[in-house]
Amino acid sequence: FVRLVEGKSRCSGCVEICDGDLWKTVCDSHFGPEAADVVCRELQCGVALPVAQGAHLGERVGPTWDGELQCVENESLLDSCPRGSPRDQPCTHANSAVVTCTCAAEVRLADGGRRCAGRVEVKHEGQWGTVCHDDWDMNDAEVVCKQLNCGSAVGAPQYGHFGPGSGPIWMDEVDCKGSESTLSDCTHEGWGEQDCYHIEDAGVMCSGEVQVLGTWGTLCASGWDLLDAHVLCCQLD
Repeated sequence: FVRLVEGKSRCSGCVEICDGDLWKTVCDSHFGPEAADVVCRELQCGVALPVAQGAHLGERVGPTWDGELQCVENESLLDSCPRGSPRDQPCTHANSAVVTCTCAAEVRLADGGRRCAGRVEVKHEGQWGTVCHDDWDMNDAEVVCKQLNCGSAVGAPQYGHFGPGSGPIWMDEVDCKGSESTLSDCTHEGWGEQDCYHIEDAGVMCSGEVQVLGTWGTLCASGWDLLDAHVLCCQLD
């Protein structure tokens, strides 16, 4: 029923609702902060951030919606909000409603022997789960490494390379461009929507940091193995 378009991620942009078989732009005069919180909740993007009045994302085309959403903020779906009659104020693309959500889900790498390598796990609704390897590639791994401040990606292993995880498989068909700041900015099937098993959990190997605070030092051999050596060789090309 609702989507955010022309923003920097799926969790920000101009508000459009599906009216019949058309996507229509919603005007800011018909859309309050309570409705913005409902949108972020429905899209599983956290909570809404304040947006300056009159904020817009450039010239747009297409139909506009002339109704009003009278949410009270406890709705889980925007379609559940009461509707109001059209306002006297004209609705144009110049005053379209814009929403930006907090978005980012917490990410960690598990069972890789170090902080910057391992099985990808994300925290959603307070519970840690895994990511399916369907369509998993280096662009996805790059975003994970960036989010964890682990340098650049040197590997995106599939098929449960770091062992099967447990709990829910939260993300499937993840499709990052590589420029996103967090993994939850990337498109995916929807939280918990998947057809995978834990033997298909996705992994990431990041370059990490060898030079610390401008000073070169050595690495202890304790725990060092071929996986670590592989990452180092990839980093050094």
